[in-house]
Amino acid sequence: MVRRIAIVRLDKCKAPTDCPYLCIKVCPPVRSGKNTISASPENKKIIIEEETCIGCGLCIKTCPFDAISIVNLPKALDEPLHRFGRNGFALYGASLPLPKAGEVIGFLGPNGCGKSTVVDILSGKVVPNLNRGAKIDDVVKFFAGKEVQKHFLLVKDGKLEVSVKPQMISDLPPKILEKRVSDVISKLPPGAVSEFRLALISDRKMGELSGGELQRLSIALAYSRKADIYFFDEPSSYLDIKERLALSGRLRSLSEEKRKGVVLVEHDLTLLDSASDLVHVFYGEPMIYGIVSLPKTQRVGINVYLSGYSPDENVRFRSTQIRFVERAPYEHGRKRAVVQSFSALEKRLGAFSLKVGAGKIHKGDLIGILGENGTGKTTLVRMLAGEIAPDSGEIDSPKSLSYKPQYLEIPDRSATVKSVLNAAAAAASDLNFESEVVEPLSLRLLMTKRMGNLSGGEIQRVSIASAMARKADIYLLDEPSANLDAEQRLSVAKFIRRINEKRGAAVMVVDHDILFIDYVSESLMVFSGEPSVSCSASAPLPMREGMNAFLKDLGVTFRRDPDTKRPRSNKEASRLDREQKGSGEYYYQSA
Repeated sequence: MVRRIAIVRLDKCKAPTDCPYLCIKVCPPVRSGKNTISASPENKKIIIEEETCIGCGLCIKTCPFDAISIVNLPKALDEPLHRFGRNGFALYGASLPLPKAGEVIGFLGPNGCGKSTVVDILSGKVVPNLNRGAKIDDVVKFFAGKEVQKHFLLVKDGKLEVSVKPQMISDLPPKILEKRVSDVISKLPPGAVSEFRLALISDRKMGELSGGELQRLSIALAYSRKADIYFFDEPSSYLDIKERLALSGRLRSLSEEKRKGVVLVEHDLTLLDSASDLVHVFYGEPMIYGIVSLPKTQRVGINVYLSGYSPDENVRFRSTQIRFVERAPYEHGRKRAVVQSFSALEKRLGAFSLKVGAGKIHKGDLIGILGENGTGKTTLVRMLAGEIAPDSGEIDSPKSLSYKPQYLEIPDRSATVKSVLNAAAAAASDLNFESEVVEPLSLRLLMTKRMGNLSGGEIQRVSIASAMARKADIYLLDEPSANLDAEQRLSVAKFIRRINEKRGAAVMVVDHDILFIDYVSESLMVFSGEPSVSCSASAPLPMREGMNAFLKDLGVTFRRDPDTKRPRSNKEASRLDREQKGSGEYYYQSA
């Protein structure tokens, strides 16, 4: 068993056109006569023989395109369950996680550590090759005596019925995007059309739907199919908090009432906590190798992820712990200068109307903005940013403002990340850009990529860096957690708080992840009303008051985990739920 893994990113390797095989020229084993690094006869890209690699790292330092990674593996690992070719990503684990009838299992971990790969394997889309080109018969034999063997026997015989809500709902083929929603939902049970609010969008084409509408439709299709196992890969993206809580109830219904096995891949820890029975933590080196942990109860699994240490495997997979804090009551704007103020505002967009009470934003404020989709959160932010004007009321413009919009645009798709960040660094003379921006947001490995080739999460992090690097009196961030994994969300929250503290600037954050809002905010603006019809927004409220108002409207209570202090939703009608509703404390109780 090789204890070292070498990864070659073929999308980054520019040999032989833009690189004269510099890695081959500097490799010590090659210079001593071994074929440790060579050119592939098929595509002329490099191949690294892991058996003879000495791990010196010279090839990594020499490669001008960051195409090579060489990592020493934990000693306890066996052969990979699956590997994407020579020098490709490798998936490890003592066994494959498999839900039983009546059970929801959650997958939690960074992007690029194998969660979607396991979904593909369990759904029968991919046959695990066991790092030796194994076929389905080999896999059945490999898992002899284990529960998962029965699963692969069903896969082999074509008798496994699965339903999959894919991760990337935006990557639908053009033929599908041209279809009308009415054609797509025609075979759904009548109840599903009303349950998922699809009637209002039935006359539109798939390509005309918003992200939230497309996500609801995708979930409805997966939920309504008849299957043995249901897979929901990142279903919370584009959904608001109310929709996420409703989704949790639907997944519980699938498992408990319909006695189905359910797999939930999710970065929203609140949804994962409320919906799942067991959690498998994924860790490793993103895009290099991933490890699937043993199953843990949902509370223990999420806390293991936040702590960065798994006692069962005796593995520390992150050097720092993530802990939430029960902060002292915060007085909004306490003896601080006002950086922006506004009178009572009104705005009408088509059939939608929004009313906002008069308010002031003070130097150093950290204001979270909560509300369902369609309640006017982005409308307010755009008015404050000066993109649109209110129909009535006045807004005082701040001396300087930086705005990250909800929907990200790329002005120059051919520009490199490095050129975009260099422009941001020039506007951030008071920051050590490398240590205070690039490292916290994990941007170093993206530098040579072109903006048009970035994933949604990568674009999000570059956009946040660009917006927060500019020196401003107020920062407006619309849904900064979108497309980020759980660890990246909390890193971004820490980053925002550090910039806020260092510059003393005000920050306003719109988001649907309650843990993210809890981590980053000290006061709240709450939006309520009838979405897309008529809504209103409160003035900035103390955190406790704002959360109680918001959660009371949803009919949900939260407590704090005694170990990590993270917010956890109570089960409806549980003892804590009844007690907290009775006392009017929907949020800050400890347990």
